[in-house]
Amino acid sequence: MLGAIGLDERQESAYRALVALGAAEVADLAHRLALPEGETERALRRLEAQGLAAQSSSRTGRWVAAPPAVALGALLTQQRHELEQAELAAVLLAEEYRAEAAEPAVHDLVEVVTGASAVAHRFLQLQLGAAEEVCALVTGRPVAVTGIDNDAEERASERGVAYRVVLEREVLTLPTGLVELSAALGRDEQVRVVEKVPTKLVVVDRSLAMVPLTGRGAEPAALVVHASGLLESLMGLFEAVWKDALPLRLGAGGQVMEDRLPGPDATDLEILSLLLAGMTDASVAKQLELGLRTVQRRVKGLMELTGVTTRLQLGWHAYEKGWVSRDPRAARA
Repeated sequence: MLGAIGLDERQESAYRALVALGAAEVADLAHRLALPEGETERALRRLEAQGLAAQSSSRTGRWVAAPPAVALGALLTQQRHELEQAELAAVLLAEEYRAEAAEPAVHDLVEVVTGASAVAHRFLQLQLGAAEEVCALVTGRPVAVTGIDNDAEERASERGVAYRVVLEREVLTLPTGLVELSAALGRDEQVRVVEKVPTKLVVVDRSLAMVPLTGRGAEPAALVVHASGLLESLMGLFEAVWKDALPLRLGAGGQVMEDRLPGPDATDLEILSLLLAGMTDASVAKQLELGLRTVQRRVKGLMELTGVTTRLQLGWHAYEKGWVSRDPRAARA
């Protein structure tokens, strides 16, 4: 817990023991911590340097703890100041970078990362650097990274980063697949499943994406894509797969359950069939004994459901999904 202010596990244990005791001899403290006296004294010296402990002026070899509110407060204030300075430096460097690369060359929009270790490290960096959202497509046969890193995701989630993940069904059959999935769902991440995803993909804050570069058998490599038309295309690919995937949730007893996506009801299908047969909204409303506004509202709802902007696109989507017959005569029957 105190690692953020530069203490290792032994030093923190020593300080906690001193706080509990108020004061202690090196030998007594070493016995309490189950450490050699030499290591215990080194830990105390480190605490002394941090202002967390001091040698008693009244008794040689006796150590006393500095009051936590005062000592830790001073260290935390120093840490905050150093972080503020680092943030300021980051802002200035970012502004300098943007000034120098106002119109980046095409080759600057894509990084090539080679080697399993480098790919895994870059993948971790992307997640830890996320500020708002991480979107991912996860395959069942990862090469360098799994796509589900519970440690990185947990740390990002604690900062308020939202996750939308689409798994291909094979992931659920992996030895650790369900365990990692349950942990992700337990963090209120949005996870969906499809039979097959087109590629492994991670998009962070809609500003950076990572995709594999080489196939199985070759040295692992990946492309890191910066803001560009290519990135927008990759985000569009994710959204298309996300729309058709089935949501997953935790059921009773922590069991992973699949939810069915909302679809058109019988009335919606009748309306679609009649519209595709060439009838107007008013004619459809009259034949089905519905209000005109009801028909128009249902058509608008279907367009929102399918993510289309025109009725022509809605008709194509209805055919592709098998909601209606491709034979207009069947709609009139």
